[in-house]
Amino acid sequence: MINVGFIGAGNMGYAIMKGIKDSAMGKNISLYAFDKFAPSLERAEKIGAVACKSCADVVAESKYVFLAIKPQQLDEVLDEIAGIVTESTVIVSICAGISDEYIASKTISNAKVVLVMPNTPLLLGEGATALSKADSVSDDEFRLVCDIFGSCGEYAVISKDKMKEIIAINGSSPAFIYLYAKAFIDYAKSENISEDVAKTLFAKTLIGSAKMITDSGNTIDELINMVSSKGGTTIAGLEQLRAGDLEETVYNACKACTKRAYELSK
Repeated sequence: MINVGFIGAGNMGYAIMKGIKDSAMGKNISLYAFDKFAPSLERAEKIGAVACKSCADVVAESKYVFLAIKPQQLDEVLDEIAGIVTESTVIVSICAGISDEYIASKTISNAKVVLVMPNTPLLLGEGATALSKADSVSDDEFRLVCDIFGSCGEYAVISKDKMKEIIAINGSSPAFIYLYAKAFIDYAKSENISEDVAKTLFAKTLIGSAKMITDSGNTIDELINMVSSKGGTTIAGLEQLRAGDLEETVYNACKACTKRAYELSK
């Protein structure tokens, strides 16, 4: 059995644990977890995780240790586990903006660190996760971590120096998409269209449009043109989106997200 521990059993930690348990690899993995928030820890226990009394206990029990916490909590956690991390411990961090070098500086100099940027759709097995690794992590160790995220969605391996920039693309973007969806649903309500109907139709449109991006073989511009008849309703709406600089607004949102990631890394 492979021992995998979670420091933090909130939504993201729970989603990853559930992905493991619901997959074929779950039969070969024992889960350990700690969270200061008792209901989160109890929820993890219900899917088979062993509840630990502290962060240190998780590390003592586990080969792979997931830091499923906020960056602001990281220093306190690293201070607690520094004396227990060994050269065989693989630390998997989902802390936005935090480098593997920083984690090593707070634990051991050659710490095995995998950096991960997942997103909340992992809760439904539809996650999108970016990963990179420190040189000290073996290919087999990294493959197991990749397989874990593959069990609850799609993953991509990227360059370590782009882990801050990728946050806007898959880590924060669900919130941006939800805000976009809210605007459409609010419009429907203003026109006395049922919120439930609007939510169902728009959500299905998002799912279908995403599949067109990944599976149709067309470029984004080609997909836009496929929907846009000259002089039609879609063109009229696109003109308003472009007049409002939608693309520039999205670009600025991504830049602000990345800027904050660099601030958190200091």
